[in-house]
Amino acid sequence: MNKENIIEKNIGTLLLIILLAYLFSMGVRMYWPIHFIDNESFRYAGQLMINTNDGYFFASGARDILTGITAEDAQKISAINGSPGLVLLTVYATKFTPFSLETVILYLPAIISSLIVIPIILTARLIGHTLLGFCAALLGGIAWSYYNRTMTGYYDTDMFSVLLQFGIFYSFMHIVYKKDLTSILLASFLILIYPYFYPQGMTIVYAMFVMLVVYLALEYKGWIKSDETDDFKEGAISLYGSVILLSIVLMSSLPVLVRVAIFILALIVLLKVKLEEKKLLYIALAFFLGYLAFGNILGEILRRVFSFLDRGVDAEGLHFYQVIQTVREAGAIPFSTMANRIAGSQVGVLLSLLGYIVLVVRHKPFIVALPMIGVGVLSLWAGLRFTVYAVPIAAISVVYLFYVIADRVTQDQKVKYALVGLATAAMLYPNITHVIGYKVPTVFNKAEVNDLVKLDEISDPKDYTLTWWDYGYPIWFYSNTNTLIDGGKHGHDNYLISKIMQTTSPELVANLSRLSVETYVDSNYSIVADTIFKNGKEDQLDPNTVLTELENGMYSLPKKTRDIYLYFPYRMLNIFPTVAVFGNLDLNTGKAERRIAFYPTSAASNKDGILTLRNGIVFDAKKGMIMLGQQQKEVKNFIVTQITKEGETQLQSQLYHADGEYTIIYMQSYGQFIVMDTQTFNSTYVQMFILGKYNKELFELVVSSPYSKIYKLKI
Repeated sequence: MNKENIIEKNIGTLLLIILLAYLFSMGVRMYWPIHFIDNESFRYAGQLMINTNDGYFFASGARDILTGITAEDAQKISAINGSPGLVLLTVYATKFTPFSLETVILYLPAIISSLIVIPIILTARLIGHTLLGFCAALLGGIAWSYYNRTMTGYYDTDMFSVLLQFGIFYSFMHIVYKKDLTSILLASFLILIYPYFYPQGMTIVYAMFVMLVVYLALEYKGWIKSDETDDFKEGAISLYGSVILLSIVLMSSLPVLVRVAIFILALIVLLKVKLEEKKLLYIALAFFLGYLAFGNILGEILRRVFSFLDRGVDAEGLHFYQVIQTVREAGAIPFSTMANRIAGSQVGVLLSLLGYIVLVVRHKPFIVALPMIGVGVLSLWAGLRFTVYAVPIAAISVVYLFYVIADRVTQDQKVKYALVGLATAAMLYPNITHVIGYKVPTVFNKAEVNDLVKLDEISDPKDYTLTWWDYGYPIWFYSNTNTLIDGGKHGHDNYLISKIMQTTSPELVANLSRLSVETYVDSNYSIVADTIFKNGKEDQLDPNTVLTELENGMYSLPKKTRDIYLYFPYRMLNIFPTVAVFGNLDLNTGKAERRIAFYPTSAASNKDGILTLRNGIVFDAKKGMIMLGQQQKEVKNFIVTQITKEGETQLQSQLYHADGEYTIIYMQSYGQFIVMDTQTFNSTYVQMFILGKYNKELFELVVSSPYSKIYKLKI
C-alpha cells in the first residue's frame, strides 16, 4: 500500500491534517488582534471591540438574554430572532466559559469560520485526495473574501454562511459517492439548522439540490457513467428515497416541526415497507414537486434577483429613494475585484475556473457545486458580497488543477506533491499579503463608546435615539436605547431621518421626531413614513403638506410616552451627502428638491492667501471667492470652529459677501475644511453638531465631545 492510500485510510492522519489546517486558519486570523492589541482607542471593557456594525445587532440579543429583557420594544426581541443560532451560541459560550461577552463576540468568528477546513478536506477525501484537500483548506480557509467576512472581530452570521453551506454540499457529495442513510441524515440535519444561522444562503442550497437530483437521475439511468461512486441500494437508500427525504426537509414554507414529523414518518415507511420502483418514482416526483412549491425556490430566486436589479426610487405610491444603490456590496464590480476576492488574483481565479472544469470532467458529481461557482461569477453584476460563496470550491478546483498538471510532469509522489505545495504557496501569497494589509478599524473608538455609555446612564431602555442607520446597532448595544432605522431596517423611514438631519427648521426636527417615534410604537412598529403619509392608500397624503404643518405647529402631535435623543456623530461628516440624498426628495415626483453641495476635505497648500484644498477647490481668502472646477463663486462666510476640553464649540466668523452662495467651515480641532451651500450650512447636522447651535426651548445638550453631540428632545 503506497503512502497516498495510507493517508486515505488512516483516521489519525486525517484528524492531524484537519487540526493543522485549522490552526493555520486560526493563526492567520490572529494577526488583526495581535496588531491592535495595544491600541487603547480600539479597546473597551478590557477587550478589543468588534469591526462590523451588524455584529452589535446579535450582540444586543445575546446581552439581553444574559441580563434579562426589560424593554418593551420589539427591537429587543428581533435582535434575538434575527439569528437565534448565533445569538444562543454566543449566550452559551459566555455562560459556560470564563470569557466575557466582549471576548466571545471578538473571537467567535475566527473559531467558527476556521471549521471550513473540515468539509473542504473531507470533500477531497471522497475522491481519494486528502492531501489535496489539506492544500485546498489552507487556501479556502483564508482566501481574500472569506477572510474579510470571517476575520477576528467580524462578529456576524457570515461565519456560518459558507461553512454550513459547504457542509451541505459535502453531504450531497457523500450521498453521491456513498449512497447511504448516514449521508441523507447529515444533509437533512444541516439543511434544517442552516436557516437558524444564515437563512439568506438557502437559495444556493435550493439550486444545489436541484443539481443533485438531476445528476442522480442521470446516473441512475446510466446516462452518466461514474466508476468511483457506489451503486444505489434498495429501499430507503435508493434514488427515490434520497429525493423524498431531502425534498421534505427543504419545504421551507412548512414549519420545522411539521417537516421533521413528515421526515420521520417517511423514513419509517421507506425502511419498513418495500415499495415497487414505479410507486417510488411517483412518490419521489410528488415530493420533489412539493419541494418546488413549498420550498418557494422560484419565488425566492426571483425576489433576490429583483432586489438587486431595483436601484432607483419607488415606482408606485410615494417615490422614496432606495438604499440598495448606496450600498457598495450590492453594486457591480470589476473583474479584478471579483478575482481577488475569490482567489487572491486574476490569474488565480482563471486557474480556479479552469480547474473546476477539469474537476467536473474527471469527477462528474462536482457539477452539483455549479451554483456556488455561478454565484461567485454573478458577483460581477450583483455585488462583491457574493464572491465568498465560490471560495471553497474554487480552492479545491485550483489545487486539483495543480495536481493534474504535476501528474503530467512526474510520477514521483514526493515531487508531485512538492509541486502542488509550491503552487498552493503561490496562491496563498497574495491572500496573506492582503491579510497583513487589511487593518480595518473597530466600528467605534473608545471615546465614541464613552459618549454612548453616558447616554445609557441618563436614558431608559424604552427611549429612542434618532440617527442614521449605520449607527443603529452600536447604539442598541452601548446606550441600550431603541432606533427608528438600523442596519436591517432602512427603507422608507430613511426619508424621515434624512429630513431631520438636513432641514433648516428646528421646529420640524422636534415635531417630526416626536411624531415618528410615537407613531412607530403606536402602530406596532410599522413603517413610519408609510403610516404618516398613508403611502399607497386611497387617502394618501401630500408629504409636503404634512411637513409644512409640522414645521408651523399646525399638526396635532401624539402624547409623549418616552424620551427621544438625537445623535450627531463626527463620523457622519463624510457620508452626509449620501444621508441627505434620501430626504432631498419631493416624494410626489421622486425628483431631488435641490442640488446639495457639501465637500469635506483638507488643505493641500496655503500660499499668499490662496488656499488649495485636496479635492481641487481653491479658496481666495482675500477676495472671498472659490473656484469650483471652472466656476468662480462668492463665499458668504468663513467660519473657524474649535472644540474645548469641556466639549464646547468656539466659533470665529468672517463675513465676505452677504449674498454669497457658499460657506466654508474650518474645523480646526480636526484639521477639516467643509465647503457647502448656504442652505446646507443652516441644516440640523451642521448647526447642532459642527457649530453647537440649537434651540434651547426644544432641545437639551446632554452629551458633548469632539466625537459626537447628543441632544434630548424637550417636547
